[in-house]
Amino acid sequence: MPHNDFQIAGTTIAPGETADLRLKVSESYTGDDEAIAIRVIRAQKHGPVVFICAAVHGDEINGTGIIRQLMFDNDLELTRGTAILIPIVNSFGFEANSRYLPDRRDLNRSFPGSQSGSLASRIADSFFREIIQKCDYGIDLHTAAVRRTNYPNIRGDLSMPGVRRIARAFGCELMVNGKGPAGSLRREACRVGCPTIILEAGEVWKIEPGVVDVGVRGVKNVLIELDMLEGEIVAPHYQTRVEKTYWIRSEVGGILTFHVGPGDIVEDGQPIATNVSVVGDAQTVLIAPAGGVVLGMATLPAVKPGEPVCHIAMPKMKLSTIQKKLGKLPAKNYSRSMRRALATNISVHPPSIHDLHWREPEPGESGNDDG
Repeated sequence: MPHNDFQIAGTTIAPGETADLRLKVSESYTGDDEAIAIRVIRAQKHGPVVFICAAVHGDEINGTGIIRQLMFDNDLELTRGTAILIPIVNSFGFEANSRYLPDRRDLNRSFPGSQSGSLASRIADSFFREIIQKCDYGIDLHTAAVRRTNYPNIRGDLSMPGVRRIARAFGCELMVNGKGPAGSLRREACRVGCPTIILEAGEVWKIEPGVVDVGVRGVKNVLIELDMLEGEIVAPHYQTRVEKTYWIRSEVGGILTFHVGPGDIVEDGQPIATNVSVVGDAQTVLIAPAGGVVLGMATLPAVKPGEPVCHIAMPKMKLSTIQKKLGKLPAKNYSRSMRRALATNISVHPPSIHDLHWREPEPGESGNDDG
């Protein structure tokens, strides 16, 4: 498409112009248009086209807060190229405080979509044709699922040079390698030549100030890397690739006392959480089967057998190296602040069998196996 003829939703945006648009993606029961709000910022000089979107899952609104901050509190004076900001992709889910669409489908499993398919498929098709296929790079902003939190991390297909470039530039400590689920926005965008990463950070139904700070800084880092914005990239104190993660799951029903928080380093054999009965008896101690970094956690302490408790990333960088770098952080470093902020919704205590009224199991009694 010629530089002067950039169009979205039938509207031409000229070089040097900023435009707020509405992209129709569906209709309500009353026949009114259901539209996505979009801001397009174009520099005078030709350059990459980058989309930044949020709330593909309608209850994951930390990204909405990030984009609003970019829109209203920070002037994005682009030196070249075009930025497309979409604070809410799944407007149906956003209105209902729900991850899903009214047809109970997951929009982030519906790309690239179809003009003649389900509601989810039609919305995906409109968004994909009007936005994704016109872009050179993409950043999709997410949070953890309900009743969980994620320590900020970037995910993407790191085998692709373009994905690798913007993933590193974004500036999170952890970069998790993977193509993403079938039908996900990032996977399908990469397939059509638009290298795309996702940020996973924080919880649903919240706009968390620390997560917003990380996201705003990361988006600007990417734009600086692409020579679209003036400034210096703010690099993390350490950065490592993650090829493997694992979940620690509850063994029995009960109430958890956590011994680690988001972003913490854990060693092989370290206690992660103690499962306590409602009358205060310790039932099991969940143990890390391998060392790593806490990528995500449950925020609801009440669990049934098999429910996810702690998501551990196994970084390529040695844990001892990470520990040394963490030990050199100043007290007011953003990483320390992020760990403290995310841990406020989790009651974290050092393991103490005395405080938990540990009792020896009766002969033949099950449910007290460590891990």
